[in-house]
Amino acid sequence: MNKISFLLIFTLFCANLFGQRAGYWQQAVDYKMDINVDEIKFQYDGKMTLKYTNNAPETLKKVYFHLYYNAFQPGSAMDHRLVNIADPDGRMVIKSGTKENPIIQSKIAQLKQEDQGFHQIKSIKQNGKTLKYKVSGTILEVELAEAMAPNTTTILDMEWLAQIPQIIRRGGKNTTEGVDFSMTQWYPKMAHYDEFGWHLDEYIGREFIAPFGDFDVKIHIQKDYVIGSSGKLQNPTEVKGYLSGAKIKETKGKATWHFFAKQIHDFAWAADKDFIVSKQQVPNGPELYFVRQNDDSIAKNWADAEIPTVKFFQYMDTHFGEYPWDTYTVVQGGDGGMEYGTVTLITGKRNFESLVGVIFHEVAHAWYQHLFGFNETVDEWMDEGFGSYAEHIAYLEIFNKPIESNPNWGAYEGYFDLAKSGVEEPMSLLADYYNYNYAYGVQAYVKGQVYLIQLEYIIGKDNLKKVFHEFYKQWKFKHPTPNDFKRVAEEVSGINLKWYQNLFVNTTRVINYGVKAVNNKEIHLENMSNFNMPIDLYVEYADGSKELFYIPALEMRGEKPVENFDLYKGVKRTVVEPWKWTTPDYKVSVNKEVKRVIIDPTKRLADIDYSNNTYVK
Repeated sequence: MNKISFLLIFTLFCANLFGQRAGYWQQAVDYKMDINVDEIKFQYDGKMTLKYTNNAPETLKKVYFHLYYNAFQPGSAMDHRLVNIADPDGRMVIKSGTKENPIIQSKIAQLKQEDQGFHQIKSIKQNGKTLKYKVSGTILEVELAEAMAPNTTTILDMEWLAQIPQIIRRGGKNTTEGVDFSMTQWYPKMAHYDEFGWHLDEYIGREFIAPFGDFDVKIHIQKDYVIGSSGKLQNPTEVKGYLSGAKIKETKGKATWHFFAKQIHDFAWAADKDFIVSKQQVPNGPELYFVRQNDDSIAKNWADAEIPTVKFFQYMDTHFGEYPWDTYTVVQGGDGGMEYGTVTLITGKRNFESLVGVIFHEVAHAWYQHLFGFNETVDEWMDEGFGSYAEHIAYLEIFNKPIESNPNWGAYEGYFDLAKSGVEEPMSLLADYYNYNYAYGVQAYVKGQVYLIQLEYIIGKDNLKKVFHEFYKQWKFKHPTPNDFKRVAEEVSGINLKWYQNLFVNTTRVINYGVKAVNNKEIHLENMSNFNMPIDLYVEYADGSKELFYIPALEMRGEKPVENFDLYKGVKRTVVEPWKWTTPDYKVSVNKEVKRVIIDPTKRLADIDYSNNTYVK
């Protein structure tokens, strides 16, 4: 075989394996952990053997870990952030004073020594050699004794002592609902390394990114506890709660829980003596476990939520790609709702609609962010926005709610409020650095949804459905960026989307079109903003006929196909010349008397002012 043929075959192989990004690579890490829990002190001793593979094209002389528990100490960066942001998370602060003169105190600053969190490293070895390390805040820096060349693997052994903090954010001990252990961000986690370098964000309460790998975890805990966890329980006959008639295998009053998970990038668990377990089977899909406290006040809502959750997995499989793991577990715990590899921890004392909504949202994260490992420290709008989009449209179908052409107008209203607030910042901003939690929340959960719904408006309803499936095919078990999603959308639709991605993600520009004037010969439109978009112009004539003028944006270099909405059935569609973004005015010629004109009757165009989008004679 000649060199050119070999290179061609190799290139095609890589493209099929790794999607659109040429030369894509990602690190791999496998964890084998042994955890011995002290239930009285809320501490544990941890031992870990970590297999780390360097697939990067450069040699690594250091590696880094996240020590998240260190954030829960007075004087930490998270502690200071809480009293130096205009609108701190109410779960994490104590508020007093008056409305005019509020006093904000960080809960972290009030923690007693026994309620603080920490990871104390006892030893780290590489292939048996003791390593030097340095702890700075929530980051552990480790000097390797043997540098890792490209395409090599090393073994790291670590021992540490951890103290589980009083729950303030996501994980910790003794939740407000009485759950003893919510074990999230609980172990020294290998930091993520990719083409952008090491991701060493100090933990101040936002979210995460990490390399994929296998987790083999044994937890030794007092025998009366029941655990809900990431992964599949390997020894259900030896522990409490999962099988009737199970005989607890104990050593010195402790049972050993053994879980294994393949190809995930975060592992979480929760434990309580009062937990009970129920199970559902998704047809041709995973086993679902529901782990909650034995509390009559929540029993009915949790039981009623099980079948809708099964249906949600079926919906996601159909619309976003097949769920690839054997199990998924919903556990009562934490401080709200948070997703982890094949598990979510959610607070359980909710009404039915809230419980189902949170379960749907967190399960959607099994795709958007756990199957597609988005970098939540940079692109939080992708996992939260995409997850919220999937949650909402699935809810409408599963509960037989009316589905409008815009499936979530409420998201648009939330985005408009932010755009008019004066505190909006670009979605591409690092997640930790928003000036307001309000702005972060709307960008992540709301504007991220608008991005998708408006993308459907640009490329067409059927094309967006195809994009999700193609994205799944190319990027599952990898770490895609916003540009990777854009490239898939361009590939599927044949439409250039650079302008949309840049303006909507990297700026705070807004869209504002209007109908300027209408006469019997032409319709005069106006772009009053600095954000160009294609226009669906719906026209009703005096004689009762209707016409849909489609005006592509020039930079699209293409056009969307006909969309199947009831509103457009039997309506003539006329494609006219593209609108140049350099020109604020556009005129559409007509030869009939016009009765009514509407810019985008589907209301998927995120126009900041809809009041001038309609003309009625």
